[in-house]
Amino acid sequence: MKKQISVILVCIAIAATVSAQNFFTRDGKVKFDATSPSSPEKIEALSKTGSCVIDAATGKMQWAVLVKGFQFEKALMEEHFNENYMESSKFPKATFSGQITNLQEVLLGKDGTYNAVVTGKMTVHGITKDITANGALTVAGGTIKLNAGFSLLLSDYGVDIPSLVSDKIAKEAKILIDATLAPLK
Repeated sequence: MKKQISVILVCIAIAATVSAQNFFTRDGKVKFDATSPSSPEKIEALSKTGSCVIDAATGKMQWAVLVKGFQFEKALMEEHFNENYMESSKFPKATFSGQITNLQEVLLGKDGTYNAVVTGKMTVHGITKDITANGALTVAGGTIKLNAGFSLLLSDYGVDIPSLVSDKIAKEAKILIDATLAPLK
């Protein structure tokens, strides 16, 4: 009897280890949009090198994106973004560390599309703030496709906008995320 219980416990431990899967990407797309309604031109950039890992068992999530990885249509905008606003030499990364809070409704091991709520800490420009974002996770064929959107008040992260251009740059930036994560091996 003792031997059977030991075998059952070992099987449960192995099953838990196998199902505790991490998913990862290095090419997540992160779009930054600070276009003001009164601006004649778009102030938006895209990074295609966002890194993310999700622990399917706990719903914990980590994100990192290099600030210099954001590409603008105009080189001058990109230069101002990196040197004057984001100070990317001093603050090279933006990060997020958090968790899917409604994991009981988001079945990362079962194909389907799920609405997810994620809370955690966002660090931008050296300042860390609590944040909550809504998104959609589509699980299909062993991968997770993640889409999310949220806004950041630039002043909350110490990003100062000079009064000379304050009507051309939105005070609140929209962030859109699009990533496909595969099992981490």
